[in-house]
Amino acid sequence: MGKTTRARLGPAGPSRGTPPGYRALFTRELLLWSVVSLASRIPVAMAPLAFVFLNREGPGGYTLGAGLAAVYVLGEVVGAALLGGRLGRGRMRRQLAVGLVVGAFAFGALALARSAPSPLLIALAFLAGAAPAACPGGVRTMLTRLVPDDLVPRALSAEATLTQIVWAASPALVVFLALQVHPGAPLVLGALLAAVAALLLGRLPELPVAGRAAIPMRRTLWASWPVHLTAAAAMAMLATAELMLPALLEDRGIAVSWSGPLLAGFALASAAGAFCYGLRGWPGSVRAQSLVLLVATAGCVALTTLPPALPGIAAALLLAGVFQAGVMVSRNLSLRERLPEHTHAAGYSVMYAAGAVGYSLTASLSAAALTATTPAIAILGGVAVALLVTAVSAVAERRPSPPS
Repeated sequence: MGKTTRARLGPAGPSRGTPPGYRALFTRELLLWSVVSLASRIPVAMAPLAFVFLNREGPGGYTLGAGLAAVYVLGEVVGAALLGGRLGRGRMRRQLAVGLVVGAFAFGALALARSAPSPLLIALAFLAGAAPAACPGGVRTMLTRLVPDDLVPRALSAEATLTQIVWAASPALVVFLALQVHPGAPLVLGALLAAVAALLLGRLPELPVAGRAAIPMRRTLWASWPVHLTAAAAMAMLATAELMLPALLEDRGIAVSWSGPLLAGFALASAAGAFCYGLRGWPGSVRAQSLVLLVATAGCVALTTLPPALPGIAAALLLAGVFQAGVMVSRNLSLRERLPEHTHAAGYSVMYAAGAVGYSLTASLSAAALTATTPAIAILGGVAVALLVTAVSAVAERRPSPPS
């Protein structure tokens, strides 16, 4: 489903024998797309930590900063679900550009008005998260339309690699700008990058979409809920690994300062895993690959609770990062396979919202569990929840795809 034989920019026609490699992605259009993708993703990756540093010396302190970060994530969930669901009904570039411009305004206003009353800051944080929330799904859809069908797995793997590099580098960038330049500097940079992405979007070609389906968009998107469950499970695993790691290190008598390098290593391992995933075809359907890789990721996250020393924890975390990358790419391919083409952008946006919900709920549950038990038990509880969600998704995936 959702796969049509059509002309796309880049290498023409289906490949024979070995699929085209990453070199086929080095075209003018795709390099421009890469700049747009980076410029739109860096503000998202910087935002939560940037909010913490924005207010750490103000009246609200860390409490207000963490609250703004939570409101920002809530805005992403709402914006991705509502605005993302409208993508595909009109000119996508214009919708995405408007969202980025509004997001740039909100980021800039937060940096300039950091001493403003809390309600205003909260409203701006929600707007900064909601307005450009459809952008990840829309930009991903533009990527898959710029390449021939046989190059899509490579393209999505390259996208996942870029994303993980951004997430690995962003915390260090936020800390440097906030401490060495100005507390609002990360948000100013985010505003500038969002504005640049909005400007460059107009230079990307917007190719026509294959014929629309008679089935309503909402009904078609609802039929893909098993794939969205895998996104929630994957982000639940990420929340468990990220947020419980400092407590686990402290419980093992290891310096908490190691959590930063370990999480950066996790992100870089994910980047390497995404690159390797795209190097060749893998046995089984992409749906089966996603589920198997989710279980493998869960096993590696669970293994972090066993070693008493840093090397064992680091090894398990790095392996989890490699498998997590495969989950990211395969679930995108699975969604693309399950939905008709005109709903891809909306589907990716809804999946983005589902992942944010999974992350937020698991973060809350893990924090609550940590008050009553050890970090190791809290991690195992998060893994158990993710595996349960994965099992439900596996059963539901047996249903046929919706007609287009």
